[in-house]
Amino acid sequence: MSRRFAATDLHGCLRTFRYLVEQELHLRPADHLYLLGDYVNKGPSSGGVLKYIMQLQDFGYQVHCLRGNHEQELLDAHAARGAEPWRTPAERDMTLASFGVTRLADLPTRYLDWMAALPLQLELPDFVLVHAGYNFALPVADMRHDTHSMLYTKHFVYDPSRLAGKRLLHGHVPTPVAEVQARVNARAGAIGLDTGCAYRHNAELRHLAALNLDTWQLHLVENREAPYPIAER
Repeated sequence: MSRRFAATDLHGCLRTFRYLVEQELHLRPADHLYLLGDYVNKGPSSGGVLKYIMQLQDFGYQVHCLRGNHEQELLDAHAARGAEPWRTPAERDMTLASFGVTRLADLPTRYLDWMAALPLQLELPDFVLVHAGYNFALPVADMRHDTHSMLYTKHFVYDPSRLAGKRLLHGHVPTPVAEVQARVNARAGAIGLDTGCAYRHNAELRHLAALNLDTWQLHLVENREAPYPIAER
């Protein structure tokens, strides 16, 4: 019997993600893993995370990926449509090095094309998946096409009537593990699964979370990366 999991905001934490997939979830090709975006930046191996996801897909694993704001910003910066999506030179150099390059212009095309093809939302029989959220004040048709909110919103008032009664799963806003667990235990209508894996100095965060969409078990893996330069959130 296949299982369904959702996780988000991997942010270059390859060791942690691999441990989640292989040792915690024991993911099988028949299972479905939904990833809600932000695979790059902040952590040490953005390129490694993308390569691993693409390998899983090539090997027949059902890994379904959304685009997050960090993928969008990397694409925009590469196309010179926006500022570089890094807070510090150390973070920039770490991200580029993980792709084997030193210049943004030299990012490998296969990764750029993969990110550009990612959808912004996915709909399951019982859940709607998006990276950040929706502007529920908009008409339904407009809400589902509001790209900025889907990638960037940090505050919204969940309205199940606008999602045909389905629950909403999202990421984007790092949230203490205890708070995420409480919302999962309550089977809340909207649940943010970003437990701030990349913020390795912050004891309330620094975990990668994956929710079993059928049993409601929340799987948590603490950051397993070698030390890398990032400020405590």
